[in-house]
Amino acid sequence: MTTDATGGELGNSGTGPPRGGEGSWRVAPDPGRPDGRTCGHLPDVRRPADPPGGGCEECAASGGAWARLRWCATCGHVGCCDSSRGRHAYAHHAASGHPVALSLDPEEKWGWCYADELFLIEDPRPRTGRGSSARD
Repeated sequence: MTTDATGGELGNSGTGPPRGGEGSWRVAPDPGRPDGRTCGHLPDVRRPADPPGGGCEECAASGGAWARLRWCATCGHVGCCDSSRGRHAYAHHAASGHPVALSLDPEEKWGWCYADELFLIEDPRPRTGRGSSARD
């Protein structure tokens, strides 16, 4: 049985952590990379329904410190960012293969897809139904 970042059981279904609303995400423009890159994980990215408190699980266990926190969009693991000594969010991705981590800073509305090496941002436009356009 696996647990989420708060210690709650996820079961063996692999359903992951409780998800927030139907927020929309898109690949951010990046002048250092070719245009047109896509992320196949975007449809599955959601903010946590209840952002976890606390901090980096591994840093807390070892007495370390962290700069910023990242939330795994697949299972809810909370780890420290690449600017922190432990880089536990990346280590979690490397060990689990979970592709997307979101910033837990309330002022930051972005994520990173480790698998596709893409910066993701929340799209302020509401999600539209299949086949409809944002102009409708």
